[in-house]
Amino acid sequence: MTNFDENLIKITEYKVLGKLPDLFAKENGERISKKEEWEEQRKRLYKTAIEFQYGKQPPKPEFVEVEPLYVSNFAKTYRVKTGRRDFPVSFTMRIVAPDKWERFPVVIDGDMCFNYYMDKEYTETFTNEDIALVMFNRVELVCDCGGKDGRPVGPLCDCYPEYDFGALGAWAWGYSRCVDALEIIDRFDLSCITFTGHSRGAKAAIIAGALDERAHIVNPNATCAGGCSCYRVHMKAITEDGEEKESETLKLYFRYFKHWMGTDMFGYEDKEEELPFDAHFLKAMVAPRILFVSEAASDIWANPVGSWQTTMAASEAWKFLDVPENFYWYFRRGYHWHAIEDIKMLVNIIKHKTEGRPLSENFYKLPFKAPELIYDWRAPEKK
Repeated sequence: MTNFDENLIKITEYKVLGKLPDLFAKENGERISKKEEWEEQRKRLYKTAIEFQYGKQPPKPEFVEVEPLYVSNFAKTYRVKTGRRDFPVSFTMRIVAPDKWERFPVVIDGDMCFNYYMDKEYTETFTNEDIALVMFNRVELVCDCGGKDGRPVGPLCDCYPEYDFGALGAWAWGYSRCVDALEIIDRFDLSCITFTGHSRGAKAAIIAGALDERAHIVNPNATCAGGCSCYRVHMKAITEDGEEKESETLKLYFRYFKHWMGTDMFGYEDKEEELPFDAHFLKAMVAPRILFVSEAASDIWANPVGSWQTTMAASEAWKFLDVPENFYWYFRRGYHWHAIEDIKMLVNIIKHKTEGRPLSENFYKLPFKAPELIYDWRAPEKK
C-alpha cells in the first residue's frame, strides 16, 4: 500500500499558464450563494465541461434490450441492443458476481477491451467483497481510432450522425446503457452503482458519472489530459526510479487522439489558458455524489500536480454543498496502470458507505511538495 513522503517524485519543471476559472461564477459574473442554485450551476458547467470539450452528446435511446449470450453461476455475458429502432447498435456486457442469491452493489467498468478484464485477481478483489463487477466493451460503440478527418467512427456515430460527440462521449453513453440493462435484469443493488475505468476509460467514466446521476460513486483512475488533469499546468518530474518525464499537453494529445474530443476544442493546442473551463468543472459536476480520483505518483504523463490542483479546486463544490465526506483522492507508488491497490481503495469506499467500514489511512497523501494553489476563489458563503 501507499508508503511515501512528499519527496517521492522531484518536480523539475512546473509551468502554470493561468488561474483556474471560478467554479461558482454565473454568466453575468455574479456568484451563486445558495445550495439550491447548484443544479442550475451544473447546467452552466455542462456547456463547457461537456459540450464544448466532448461535443454534443448522444441522446437517450429509443429502446434497450438485453439478450443472454452465456450464463453460468460465476459469469454472465449479454448482448445489449439499443439506440434507434431503425438503426440499432449493440455491445457486449459481462457480469461477474458472487455465487449468492443476494442483491450486491455494482461496479461498472467500460474497459472490457483491455486484457485485465480476464484477470482473476482483478475480478475477485470485487467479488470476494460481495460486489458485482460489470464490464462492457466500449469500442463496439465507437472504435478507438479516428477516421481520415480525425473524427470518430463506429456504429454509434452512424446511429446519431446529427450529433458531434467524440469517442469519449460515445463510450460514456455506454455506461448509462449498462445501468438501463441492469434495471431490466433486476438482480443487483442499484442504490449503490459505481462507474470506474482507467486512462481513456477513466475519461469516459467521469463523463458518464457527471451526466448520469444513477452513479452514486464515480472513480476515474489516471485519466491523463482531457479528463481529470489540468490544461493550465505543464510539468516535468523525476520519477521514483530516477527517470525524467513530462506531462501530456493538449498539443501532444491532439497528435494522436483528436477523435476523442469535440470540435470546439480544436485550435486551443497552444492557448490552453484561454479555455473557458478546466478539469475542476468536470469533477464538480459529480457533486454532491461521491467522487474518488485515483492517481499514480510516477505517472507523470497523467500530470499528477495538475490533477491535484483541479481536484483541490473541485473540492470547493463539496464544501459548498456540506458533503466534504463524499470527496476522495489518493496517490499510490508506481506508474500508469489500474492496479489492484487502486481497486482495493475503491472497495474501501464502497464498504465504508454501505457497511461503515473504517477508511484507509492512505487517502489524501501527496508524493510531492504541494505548490501554491492556482485559484484565488473559494466556495461562497451560503445565505
